[in-house]
Amino acid sequence: MNGDYSIKDLEKLSGIKAHTIRIWEKRYNIIHPQRTDSNYRYYCDTELKKLLNIAVLNNNGYKISHIAKLSEDDINQALLRVAEADTNYQTQIDSLVIAMVDLDRNKFERIFNHNILKFGFEDTFLHIIYPLLMKVGVMWQTSKIDPCQEHFLSNLIRQKLIVAIDGQYKPHPKYDKAFLFFLPEGELHELGLLFHTYMVKKYGFRAIYLGQSVPYEDLIAVYEKHKPDYMLTAFVTPCGSEKITNYLTGLSKECPETTIYITGSQACQCTSNLPENVKTLRTAEDFKAEMKNLGAQFELEKV
Repeated sequence: MNGDYSIKDLEKLSGIKAHTIRIWEKRYNIIHPQRTDSNYRYYCDTELKKLLNIAVLNNNGYKISHIAKLSEDDINQALLRVAEADTNYQTQIDSLVIAMVDLDRNKFERIFNHNILKFGFEDTFLHIIYPLLMKVGVMWQTSKIDPCQEHFLSNLIRQKLIVAIDGQYKPHPKYDKAFLFFLPEGELHELGLLFHTYMVKKYGFRAIYLGQSVPYEDLIAVYEKHKPDYMLTAFVTPCGSEKITNYLTGLSKECPETTIYITGSQACQCTSNLPENVKTLRTAEDFKAEMKNLGAQFELEKV
């Protein structure tokens, strides 16, 4: 963490209004701002983490007057009880953010595994992990987390996805249709691609996974050999809509009989002038609906 947060930063990261934070400071002495030589108020990493913890408890019915009397250990125990008892997705997201900030794998594992039991793997990713990654993305862009924290979280999630994908292995998939998964050269944001691979295997399709930063020539060589029915890729790293459109236009010409699904924040900005066989997925829920529609279509063809 960069250790230099304004009260507006605390408001954005915790969801607690700046006015309320000032009142809590004055009345309960729960966090302690520091001041620069020019009398500028700022908050350190420890104060941010403390406020994140307090925000979770306060949002779950704990009165601030009661929280102010708790020790650090008492607060940590209360947080775990809240995470295990509350079915509110936002509470789970906030609890995982705290685990990330603290680099606390045990806390992450306990919260994550509890949510898997409570919601199932698919819904945990759709309603908790995806929003968590979006929040972390904002924190990353505004330099409120450092690379170690982002890598810590990403690698834990990646491990969970790989295990879940392996658990969906079937020697004979339900449908004889194949998806090819890849990221264009220079694109490294792999978590979404892994989750979509999990979804494809869960819903009974074959998956060919190439992963990150695949050179175009190699991608076309794999296509020519395996002739997948569908492709899925993502564009997250900013590179310009014209470059993405040109890439997809060329890919469409090379693979005219394949439906190409695209997702990611940059892909969602390229909605015009796309080839007919390119389909944009704005959310993972869109892809889930697509899987169900394809499955229903192929079931009808069997009749």
